[in-house]
Amino acid sequence: MEKARGQCDMCLMPFSRDPNPREHANYCSYCYCNGDFVYSGSDVKEFQRMSYQKMRESGMFMPLAWLFSWMIQFAPHWKKPARDS
Repeated sequence: MEKARGQCDMCLMPFSRDPNPREHANYCSYCYCNGDFVYSGSDVKEFQRMSYQKMRESGMFMPLAWLFSWMIQFAPHWKKPARDS
């Protein structure tokens, strides 16, 4: 396993904000759970919409939720040609 960075490779959430124990060194508990990715698709736009909706449902201020979901496209997970767990 790679050394853990300070944020999730899929959604860019800081690990310090992750409320649950992580199962993977590079992914938060929202993105990687029970030995697999929660979102198994490859469409970053769909993942951004899903993430935005979850952030808004949790009460996040709309401009922040938009900014954070927009930033997802720059996450390392979406740059890799093949997903490794």
